Amino acid sequence: MASVSFRNVYKYYKSEKEPSVKDFQLEIADGEFLVLVGPSGCGKTTTLRMLSGLEEVSKGDIYIGSRFINYVSPKDRDIAMVFQNYALYPNLSVYENMALGLKLRKVAKHEIELRVKRAARILEITNHLEKKPSQLSGGQKQRVALGRAIVREPAVFLMDEPLSNLDAKLRAQTRAELIKMHGTLKTTTVYVTHDQTEALTMGTRIVVMKDGLIQQVDKPAVVYSNPNNMFVAGFIGSPAMNFIKGAITESSDEFFFENKRMRMRIPESYYPYIRKLNPNNLRSIVLGLRPEHVISERAEVNNFSEWKVNALIEIKELMGADTFLYLKLGEEQVISRIVEASEEYMPEEKLEVALQMDKAHFFDETTGNSICR
Repeated sequence: MASVSFRNVYKYYKSEKEPSVKDFQLEIADGEFLVLVGPSGCGKTTTLRMLSGLEEVSKGDIYIGSRFINYVSPKDRDIAMVFQNYALYPNLSVYENMALGLKLRKVAKHEIELRVKRAARILEITNHLEKKPSQLSGGQKQRVALGRAIVREPAVFLMDEPLSNLDAKLRAQTRAELIKMHGTLKTTTVYVTHDQTEALTMGTRIVVMKDGLIQQVDKPAVVYSNPNNMFVAGFIGSPAMNFIKGAITESSDEFFFENKRMRMRIPESYYPYIRKLNPNNLRSIVLGLRPEHVISERAEVNNFSEWKVNALIEIKELMGADTFLYLKLGEEQVISRIVEASEEYMPEEKLEVALQMDKAHFFDETTGNSICR
């Protein structure tokens, strides 16, 4: 196992005016499961490919452990990659697919057998070792691809959207298996995905990227509860954070968030952040609230009487134990999450909701940055 270090890394393509990856700086600890997440084109796969050696580094340095690897060939970097395509040899058995890389490296036969059977036990595919890929399900094929990487016993695992070809149920199952596998092997893993659910559930830390730049690096819970900016707040979480435009005003030594539709007192815990700002910046503020902090249950709304506002139900979406209400607040649409709703809610129904201002986030509308950091 080994740590990974990116030091001011850039990637330029001749056909593009701007670099695909800009000043990427990151330290990945030995044994960490780090997830790179972001929309298509954000630079996450390019970053992974530079680490793997499949793309050249235009500027900056990459280290695995203490070893400078910019000019080391991919086969000599002590890494193993898992892609979204399984790339299994159809004429070989599962055992042979997993063992092939070791045979090419002239590893002893008894060592190959030991490693393959150990990986098969970890991934629960021992009963499939004699089968051909055509006899396997998509999830089983992906496990074989993972097993082929495990038997290499590399310093670092690199995974590029390995679950994207699986259906929702298989994705959830394989996600759990990957978490379990990492807990067993404790090998440094760099995992790329556009799926924020994967990022939140799998990573010991996540890196949110946009336009080649790191937006935030932290533990999943911190990124969810304390986002750096509106992009992170809107990208991480499903459904996304609600955003309501307005301004912060002051009256009788108290601060309020207000627009044409509402005037909400802001809790005192936010005042130190607000007082640091230029008063001109308070004229264009975006209030951010997670759906679980838009309170719709009638029995609960009265617990937040000073933060109530009238709303209109546009859509009701039942998602098992959760119900999502798409609400109209004047010109703004917000989503409210109700866990195990005890009452019926109907489209076109008017109701009072409470905006839980003690859980609010405030962003500068111009820069998108959080003002509460």
